[in-house]
Amino acid sequence: MVRVKSLLKETSMMTFLAIFLLLSDPFGVANANSEGDALFALRKAVKDPNNVLQSWDPTLVDPCTWFHVTCDDDKRVTRLDLGHAKLSGPLVPELGRLQRLQFLELYKNDLIGPIPKELGDLKNLVSLGLYQNNLTGSIPATLSNLSNIKFLRLNSNKLTGRIPRELTKLANLKILDVSNNDLCGTFPTSGSFSKFSEQSFKNNPRLKGPELMGFVRYDTGGSCK
Repeated sequence: MVRVKSLLKETSMMTFLAIFLLLSDPFGVANANSEGDALFALRKAVKDPNNVLQSWDPTLVDPCTWFHVTCDDDKRVTRLDLGHAKLSGPLVPELGRLQRLQFLELYKNDLIGPIPKELGDLKNLVSLGLYQNNLTGSIPATLSNLSNIKFLRLNSNKLTGRIPRELTKLANLKILDVSNNDLCGTFPTSGSFSKFSEQSFKNNPRLKGPELMGFVRYDTGGSCK
């Protein structure tokens, strides 16, 4: 009987503690759950033959205990490191919910489909590494909203279309690589793009070279998709 009372008391204390933590930081819990849902959407969308995402359990309070995920002191996701993980399948727009994400590294996988325009919502992103995949479609102009981005590597995919001129306003951009795709038209030479050499754009057979500032541009007409 004493043991039963002791167990009931411990259970009551644990329940009280859980309610206290929830009430003391309800937004933190809500954000953690939302970010966990966003990451789990990626897990559901891709094939994972090596089970690198096995620890991504949506029943946990937050995703900060998951492998390949790094969080800050507020339990908000800041890094996603899944390079060379043999993942295949599409990226998901839910990744745009990771508002404090600084590093999104998904290079050297077999990702397919377009780059979600929602990645432009990641205002704290410093590095976007999507190189050496099989991504298709155009480069989203929304990436121009990544005002903190320093490293943008989209090389060695199957991206098509023009290079968005909006990207030239990315003042913090230090490294750009869109080589080895199927981009067309010309590449910008103004703004932050003035410091990048043709190496950043090489091996795009349909790219005609740098745009001619002050003259009629190469890409004012014609088909480029």
